[in-house]
Parts: sequence; structure tokens; C-alpha cells
Amino acid sequence: MRTKYAVVFICVVALVIIEKESNILSRVSDKLIQRQTPQLTSQKENDTAPRSSVDLLELLLAQQPTATNNKSDFIEKEKVDEMEHVSSQRNSGGRKHVLLMASTRTGSSFVGEFFNQHGETMFYLFEPLWHVERMLATAAEGNNGTLLPGIYRDILQALFLCDFSPLEKFISPSPKNHVTPDLFRRESSLSLCEEPVCTPVVKDVIERYHCKIRQCGPLNLTLASESCLSKQHHAIKAVRVRQLDTLRPLIEDLHLDVTVIQLVRDPRAILASRMVAFSSKYKTWKAWAQDGQVPENDEEVKRLKGNCDQVRVSAELGLSKPNWLKGRYLLVRYEDIARYPMQKAEEMYKFTGIPFSSQAREWILRNTQTTEEASGIYSTQKNSSEQAEKWRIKIPFTLVQVVQKVCGPTMKLFGYKFVEDEKTLINKSISLLEDKQFP
Repeated sequence: MRTKYAVVFICVVALVIIEKESNILSRVSDKLIQRQTPQLTSQKENDTAPRSSVDLLELLLAQQPTATNNKSDFIEKEKVDEMEHVSSQRNSGGRKHVLLMASTRTGSSFVGEFFNQHGETMFYLFEPLWHVERMLATAAEGNNGTLLPGIYRDILQALFLCDFSPLEKFISPSPKNHVTPDLFRRESSLSLCEEPVCTPVVKDVIERYHCKIRQCGPLNLTLASESCLSKQHHAIKAVRVRQLDTLRPLIEDLHLDVTVIQLVRDPRAILASRMVAFSSKYKTWKAWAQDGQVPENDEEVKRLKGNCDQVRVSAELGLSKPNWLKGRYLLVRYEDIARYPMQKAEEMYKFTGIPFSSQAREWILRNTQTTEEASGIYSTQKNSSEQAEKWRIKIPFTLVQVVQKVCGPTMKLFGYKFVEDEKTLINKSISLLEDKQFP
């Protein structure tokens, strides 16, 4: 056990050193863009120096006698000549890359559909980083989460470039010949359920997350890569990226044209929603709701504060408009989207530089005014204006007071009004949202 954590520590230290010495990690060569190769070629056998957090993770896993050792080796990125002259113009061929950055229960699945439903020119992925977190949760706890952000970034970078091979490392069971029946929530990406990615059904092979619009065989990631390369624009929804500063190498990558939309929501509403959606994980909060007593020094309360602080720090960075983020960061409140879905969708599309398609408009019209029966916990069909206020009658005032105390600075930044009594909380005629514009 000591040896294992020693290796983790060495890898983390190496990662810090590498990131300090290089502004951009894991840069895929111009040759990849020109050739539009679906799966990247292997590096030379004598080229063993790690160039990214994913490379460092590979070294870590290779030295551990764990089940992850059975994963197939990466089809690694081609080596980049760091001394070459890099053009000041982004070499993305007019292709736009959108990262929807959010936390769980902020309405990100609903907002992600604004891009998923764009049409045939959009390649959309739903939570691909789920696989990474699932495999590395224990390791992340061992190094205080310092390794995961870099891995998340590098996986996103590869996926925006239509390279699925790094992600394959984290899919369990391991894909065979780039084919898997286990990609998380495949059905939430129209791009992965349409021809030619939708291959014929294979007898006796059951997809864990099967397409709903048609029957498809196991997901062929090479075909998915080819489909990705054929699309004009790419969008990814991710609730596991919480530190905006770690994305700088991704945003500065001249092979990409990345814009980040950070979606935020009232933290009181988030807690209320998580207590329902993740009931087993929020038993402590539910017990407090019954008892009316909340120990402020409890680890659960500290975790809530930490989550709020992370969201706020990232937003403060984005709103400060550093040079590397100018024109590439947009803050959007879920409550504003719920009240004015079409207007906010237009703003988001304008920000990304992607035309607002008629298909997306039609989807929004159909799915922002629906019956309560269709608005399930994980549904993307919402009566959006009512959905944004539902939490106010579901969460005890005792818990609201706790959230307001530990998440106060975050609420103030985003314009969420405090309530002083339960009567005000449940009176939905009183708005808890300030009219606020974010620069």
C-alpha cells in the first residue's frame, strides 16, 4: 500500500513539473488535422517520455498490480515537435468546439440538448468523463484530487479532436478492437445513434446504455471517430470539470476553437434536487431535514462549501476575462434559461459562433412546455419556468439556512436572494433571483 501511494505521489509531482515547463500538453500534430485520421497512430517504441497527465497515469497503472493493468495500451498521440513555429491562427478549419461546464443537478442535461438537437452538423457527447471518474475515484482520494483535472482536460482535448483512444483506457470492460457495449449514456448522443455509427444488432450482446431511437449494435469507436471528423461542430457536456484554470492548455490549443459555457444554479435548488436524485448518498442531509439539526463542522457541510467555492472561483476567473479566456467564456444561470429558453439559447449559439438551427428551435419549443408527468428526475422534458421554482416547497428551511451560510459568497456573485423565513421561501410569487447581467 505504501508503495502504491509513493508511486501516486511521484506521478503527481512529475505532473506539476511538466505543467510548469509547458504551456500546452498533449498537443496533437498538424499532421493529424490534415490527414483527418480517425484513430491516432502509435508513437515510436523508443519515445517513452510522458507528455501529459494521461501519460503519467499510464506509468502509474503500469506499476500497480490492479485490474486496470488489463486495459489495452493507449494508441498514443503522434509526437509533436515543440520547436516548430505555431501560427497565430487557429487551425480548426472553421470547426467550433463547445464545452458545457456544470455541476450535477444544474439542468445541464436539459441545456446540453440545445446542442445535441442542433442537427446533422453537430457531434455531441454526454458525460464521457464518467468513465474516468468511475475508475479513478479511489486514486483521486489518495492524492487529494490533484491528478484528475489534468486527465479530464487531456481526455477532452482528444475527444474534441475525435480521438477516442485515450477514453478507451477507462471503459470497463475494456473495448475489443475499439468496440464497446458499455459507453455511458450513449443514447443521450444523437451522433452515436445515427448511421453509420449505428451498426447492426449483434446477437447475445446487450448494450448497457442502448440507443432509444433505433436498435444498434455495440458502439464502434472508430466509426464514432469518423462521424466526429465529418461534423462541422463538436459539443461536450461535462459535470466533472470544476476548475476553469486547468482548461487553459485546452483553450489555448491552436488546433481547436474552444468556448466554455459555465452553467450555474441556485445552490439551495441543487441540494434539494440531489437529495431526490441521489437519495442514498444524501441520507445524512435527509436525516438532518427530519431532525432540524445540522452540525456545521460535519464533513458533508464542508463538502457542500467546497463545491460552492469551486464553482465561484471558476466563475470569478471567467468573469475577470484574462487574455487567454477573452471571448471564450460565458456564464449562464439555469434560472434564466428556464424563464427565457429561446432567448438564452440564441445567446449561447451566438456566443459559440454556431448558427442556431431550426431543429434546435423546434426541440426547445416542444420541451420547455410539457406536463408534470413527463418531467421526471432525469427527463430533459421540462415545464421550464415551473421547474426552476419547484425546489422551494421541497427543502426544509433549516437546510436552506445552512446553504445560505456556507455558500453565501457564491449566491451573492450569481444574484440569488437570501430568505429569512420559511414563509418567504415557499411563496413563489416572491422572486429569489436578481436581474443580473454577466459581462
